[in-house]
Amino acid sequence: MADSSFDIVSKLDRQEVDNAVNQAAKEVAQRYDFRNVDASIALSGDQIVMEANSEERVLAVLDVLQSKVLRRGLSLKSLEVGDPKQSGKIVRLVADLKEGISSEEAKKISKIIRDEGPKGVKAQIQGDELRVSSKSRDDLQAVIALIKGKDLDTAVQFVNYR
Repeated sequence: MADSSFDIVSKLDRQEVDNAVNQAAKEVAQRYDFRNVDASIALSGDQIVMEANSEERVLAVLDVLQSKVLRRGLSLKSLEVGDPKQSGKIVRLVADLKEGISSEEAKKISKIIRDEGPKGVKAQIQGDELRVSSKSRDDLQAVIALIKGKDLDTAVQFVNYR
């Protein structure tokens, strides 16, 4: 019997990110507490740029963005938020979008599977994803439950289950 396998990946649905940013921009434009504070939010490439005239306001814009991201079913672990930076009269906050599993994180997940997972389960690092294979599908289900139970630094999805 052939091995069963699945991939552990960290991918973002770009359309959902775009929708979350647009919803946040619409709310920022309409809310009373953001009037006359030059608050804005925009998606540019792999970054979300938030601006306002004070640090408290730009953090409030970030809070609006995070609520929209969660409501769209995305993980906050896929946003890497920097520190607010003063630029003239404007405070700017940049959030980078993280995709792919770093090699350190892949090694950490692989070690968790080796140490705590069922025997006979193999994990291979393939670029920015991790292939997990075993003869038993039940063992793969156990590995998925194990990884979901761990608090990882990266948002992970399980794809290509065969």
